[in-house]
Amino acid sequence: MSKQSHKQGNNEAQPAQPNAGEGDEAQTEPQAEGAGTPVTESADSEGGPVNWEQRATELEIKLAELSDQYLRKAADFDNFRKRMNREKQELTEFANQNLILDLLPVLDDFERATKSAETSKDFTSFYEGIIMIQKQLGSQLENKWGLKRFDSEGDLFDPNRHEAIQMEKTADIAEAIVKEDYVKGYALKERVIRYAKVKVLMPIGGEGAPEGQQS
Repeated sequence: MSKQSHKQGNNEAQPAQPNAGEGDEAQTEPQAEGAGTPVTESADSEGGPVNWEQRATELEIKLAELSDQYLRKAADFDNFRKRMNREKQELTEFANQNLILDLLPVLDDFERATKSAETSKDFTSFYEGIIMIQKQLGSQLENKWGLKRFDSEGDLFDPNRHEAIQMEKTADIAEAIVKEDYVKGYALKERVIRYAKVKVLMPIGGEGAPEGQQS
């Protein structure tokens, strides 16, 4: 037998080898879903497994503490609000306490004057006493409290200070002028708190009644 025939016989004896890559799919068995995915267990800060029951208990305790703190804060705020409202009400009710204390001696003077008039029947002394009390009261209110009465007769009519309750026209003036004070005006620290009720002289040909004219 020739060497060529021997070589061919050896080739026939060897089984055929599949090409690389061929048949891989046939040899690969399907894997179950999730197979090969690592399962990670929850761990605490120290790396051990978490005890969820203990963790839930801890959170419940923490929640109870926070709830208690909230209720305490809410109660404190409610008490603070009530106290502030009470102090505000007291401040409003007693805001004029010092003024009233200053007026009490004036009431005492009036009482003494009337009692004196009942026994002496001296009108002149009674009148002089009343005038003195009036001056003392006006001086005290002006110097200590800033209350000042202003006269308006002869002044130009000012709607920010005067309330015209009567009007008279004349040709002798060019602008509205206060002719007479019916009720005195008062200013508290330069702020008018009561308008003077006045009679106003209006120039003939003036445009209507001054502002503040009462119908």
